[in-house]
Amino acid sequence: MLTESNEKYKAMAKVIRQLTGLVTFLFILVMILFLYILFLPDTPSYFTKKNNSATAPAVASKATAPLPAEKFWTAPDTTSIENHPDKELITYGRKLIAQTSIYFGPNGIVKKNAINGMNCQNCHLDAGTKVFGNNYGSVFSTYPKFRARSGSVEDIYKRIGDCFERSLNGTPPDTNSKEMLAMVAYINWVGKDVPKGEKAKGSGLKEIAFLDRAADPGKGKIAYDTHCRSCHMENGEGVINPEQTAYTYPPLWGDKSYNIGAGLYRLSSFAKYIRYNMPFGVSHVYATLTDEEAWDIAAYVNSQPRPEKDLSNDWPQIAEKPFDHPFGPFATGFDEKQHKYGPFGPIQQKLEALKK
Repeated sequence: MLTESNEKYKAMAKVIRQLTGLVTFLFILVMILFLYILFLPDTPSYFTKKNNSATAPAVASKATAPLPAEKFWTAPDTTSIENHPDKELITYGRKLIAQTSIYFGPNGIVKKNAINGMNCQNCHLDAGTKVFGNNYGSVFSTYPKFRARSGSVEDIYKRIGDCFERSLNGTPPDTNSKEMLAMVAYINWVGKDVPKGEKAKGSGLKEIAFLDRAADPGKGKIAYDTHCRSCHMENGEGVINPEQTAYTYPPLWGDKSYNIGAGLYRLSSFAKYIRYNMPFGVSHVYATLTDEEAWDIAAYVNSQPRPEKDLSNDWPQIAEKPFDHPFGPFATGFDEKQHKYGPFGPIQQKLEALKK
C-alpha cells in the first residue's frame, strides 16, 4: 500500500510540475504580447488615456510618412548642351569659367597676364553650379538689376567685368568679344529654368549666425593651420600646377589673390563661403567647420596683405554700405575695425533703424 501511495504521489507531483510549467509559459507569452501591443510603432496604444476634447490639436501618428527632403535648385545637365543651338558658345563659356587662367592667366591662350592666375570657379564652385557654392542659378533670372555698390543698374556683362577686376585682380575681356559673349551664354544657360524675377533656392551662400564677439584673427590662424594650410599653404600662396598655367589650390592672400574690392573681402561672404564649402568635399548638408571657426578663419585670411583697389566710387549712398564693408565713411557711427571684424549685430541693427 505504501508503495502504491508513493507512486500516486509522484504522478500527482509530475502533473503539478507540468501545469506549473504551462502556466508559466502562458504568462510569459501574455507578457510578450502585452509589450508588443504597447510598443509596436504602427499600433495605437490602448493603455493611455484617450483625448476626447474636440478642440485638442491632432497628434501625428508615429507611422506618419516623413516630410519630403528640402528641394534645391539643380543646374541643367551638361549633356543637354549638345542639343542647344548655341552649344559651341555655351561649351566655350563653361571652359572659360572653369579654366579662366588657361585663357587669361600667366600663359593665357587669349591674353597673357590679364588676371592673377585664379579661375572663376575658385569662387563659383563647380563652374557655378554647386548649391550654396556661390552658383549662377539666379543670375539670368535677376539681371539686369540695381546694385547699391555701384549705385546703378547693372547687366551680366558688368557683373562679369567686376569679377575680373576684383576677384581675379585683372582686366575684363571686351564686352563684344567672343569670350565675354561665351561666358554670358553659359551663365544664362545655367539659370535658364529659373523664372524671371525669381531666385533659385540654394543660390548664393548659405547664411550663418553672427558671433556675439568680434571675429578673431588669432583664433583664425589656429583653425587655418588645422583645416586649410595643407592645401593653401602656410603663407596662403596656394599651389600652382607644374605648367605654371593655373592654381590647383588658389592663393588666399598675397599678390596673386583677390583684391580688397572683391566680394570675399567682406568677412560675412568669406565666412559663409568656407562654412559650407571648405575644406574641399564638404557641402551645405555635411560641413565640418563650426560657425566660430568660419568667422575666425575669415578674419585671419582677410587680415593678410593683398592687392589694393580704388573703391572711391563704391557705395555712393553711404547708408547702403553693408555691415561688414570695412572702409569708411560710415553712416552708422561704428569704426572701420568693427565694420571689418565685428561684432556685427549692433551695426546691422543701426542700419535697419536708418532705413525706417
